[in-house]
Amino acid sequence: MATIKDVAKKAHVSVATVSRVINNKGYVNDETKTLVLNAIEELQYVPNELARSLFKKQSRIIGVIVPHMTSYYFAELLEIIENYTIEYDYHIMVCNSQDDEARETKFIRVFQQYSIDGIIIIANTTRIGDYQNLNIPIITIDHKLSDQIPSVSSNNLNGGKLAAEKLASTGCKNILHLRGPSPLITVQARSKGFEQQLAKHGLACRRFDLEFKSPSKDYIQNFIDKNPDADGIFCDSDLIAMHVIQCLKHNNKSVPEDVQVIGFDNIELASIFSPKLTTIAQDKHTIGKYAVETLVKLIAKTELTQKHHQVDVALIERETTRAN
Repeated sequence: MATIKDVAKKAHVSVATVSRVINNKGYVNDETKTLVLNAIEELQYVPNELARSLFKKQSRIIGVIVPHMTSYYFAELLEIIENYTIEYDYHIMVCNSQDDEARETKFIRVFQQYSIDGIIIIANTTRIGDYQNLNIPIITIDHKLSDQIPSVSSNNLNGGKLAAEKLASTGCKNILHLRGPSPLITVQARSKGFEQQLAKHGLACRRFDLEFKSPSKDYIQNFIDKNPDADGIFCDSDLIAMHVIQCLKHNNKSVPEDVQVIGFDNIELASIFSPKLTTIAQDKHTIGKYAVETLVKLIAKTELTQKHHQVDVALIERETTRAN
């Protein structure tokens, strides 16, 4: 593989001259520039981007911290984020924290070593100070870490309200809420909206916490068995909702005739699963686009007019709920 020294030797110029041509910085006359470019082409020289980034202290890399990679929602969101970063001539470095502080510590060190230009934090974290000490732009998705760190999130409160209104308006009286871990801000907002809207109809719900990453089907089955009178179930993820429907089928319950089910996220599988899942859709494209565009502005030191942005959600009605 050719080096920058090989290019300089073939073009009969100094390494510094080749560097000026590659980086388009400093004066090089047209004749010399042509010699260098021809040498690069003949030798098929590929610049060492990492070395260049360390020299310029600009890597064109954006770090993305996710809590886990097995989530359909996060996988779809990551793809959107990557597409938008490419549009801005950036690349992403994806780090899977698995909610493990030791792993997070390693990722923070990697971010320092590679001089990454900015970070998108999707994972749950308590390491606010460590990220701020990197002195690089940060934006969070679905988490407001502080007033100073910009964020973008879905309107989870309204998502809960939409689910409650749908179940109440179609006659549900005995309602369950299978949600994610209750300490999470997103879960708290969905629960609050759901219960507030049910209360307007004189209704309440029975709640059960599950993991988002790998919700236990046995726990779900046990909870459903203990609540045989349930006629409406709101789930904090589409994956949980799909498990619920399987458990209802096991109990010879028909969806939506006996029990109506609503999920959350609107992942691609929601429209393929049988029966097709009614769900609260998060606008992943708007969230991903806003996160990348805002981070690029921060990298360019552009002042933001708004630090915290909320994206609305929508009820997508399919086959697991009845018509009003």
